[in-house]
Amino acid sequence: MDKAVRVRVRAWAWVLAGRACVGRARMVRRDAGMVTSEYAMGLIAAVGFAALLYEVLTSGQVRAALQDIVGRALNGQF
Repeated sequence: MDKAVRVRVRAWAWVLAGRACVGRARMVRRDAGMVTSEYAMGLIAAVGFAALLYEVLTSGQVRAALQDIVGRALNGQF
């Protein structure tokens, strides 16, 4: 390859790399956040999970197990 061809190839490589970066930046910008409906669905799912977790943690069996663990920890010998 002569020098002029190498320079042209390098120039095209830079141009193509620049276009690829711009394309990626546009894709990131286009999909940067959630829309309102996605926020609403996420919020509903989080509230549902919190309610389920609250019910599990306040059930009789889990409450007794947690009290047993805390009682053994407080009455342990050093």
